[in-house]
Amino acid sequence: MLRTHSLFAAIATACCVAACEAPPASKPLAPETVAAELWAADSTFGTMAAGTDVVSGLAAMFAADVTVPAPGGTFADGKAAVTELLRSIPDNVGGRVAWAPIRVGVSADGRHGFTFGYGTLTRVDSTRVRWKYLAYWVKEPAGWRVRVYRRGPRADGQAPETRMAPALPAQMVPGADSIAVEQFRSSLDQAERAFSDEAQRIGLGPAFVKWGRTDAVNMGGPTAAAFVVGSEAIGAQVGQGGPPDQSPVSWAPDRVVVATSGDLGVTIGLIRPNGPAPAGSPPGVSFFTVWYRGSPSEPWRYIAE
Repeated sequence: MLRTHSLFAAIATACCVAACEAPPASKPLAPETVAAELWAADSTFGTMAAGTDVVSGLAAMFAADVTVPAPGGTFADGKAAVTELLRSIPDNVGGRVAWAPIRVGVSADGRHGFTFGYGTLTRVDSTRVRWKYLAYWVKEPAGWRVRVYRRGPRADGQAPETRMAPALPAQMVPGADSIAVEQFRSSLDQAERAFSDEAQRIGLGPAFVKWGRTDAVNMGGPTAAAFVVGSEAIGAQVGQGGPPDQSPVSWAPDRVVVATSGDLGVTIGLIRPNGPAPAGSPPGVSFFTVWYRGSPSEPWRYIAE
């Protein structure tokens, strides 16, 4: 499913396709071309953002129904709410931002995708804040737009910004009908719940190892300069210091978005403590997880979170 073709060569192909007459419906774009289009979209938004304010730069790539985690175990839903949230963050006022992806993945229907990478926010006083981001995209008539988005701080140390091979389907396929898509959505909802259920039995770390892909990434904490790569490394991180054979938390999706090809989707919800929470604490910690599989007949495994 993952191919090591040069994405830069694919970008050139994508530009050629864009400049020429659209291909016939019977000849869908190659997976590499679709991935190159999404890579180019994210990169372009990241470059153009440097020429405007932080809020405008980020908002330009958001879909009307974008969702972003917000403080207090909540989500900002819709472009207006997300824009208001961004304006409430002091660093965004008068600052400038730029970013670039290090990986892209696309669904077999060519309509959904994800990217993640690194960015820098430059404050008014010229000091810089480094961050990591994860974005889930949907292709609209106007082009690729972000449906779910998260960014978080990273340490000032040098991050290994080597580009990762794109996550590509073996071939592009037509989208399924609404009944099949609902089955895809249900299966992903059940996978996220089964992931949490198994964590209660075998432990948080082992569950993250089992339910993740070998090329999965985790954003890591603010003291990490880079993404954590691989389910083994992610499991070691999230399970560190925790009790063996059990999990201190449980979770479930409140919303699920899935591609019509049934191979890529995102779950959105809350992580809740299993024990009593301190008085006045939020109901949980918001999360979203990107899931990927080779085909609808294969099990879901998380690829980015």
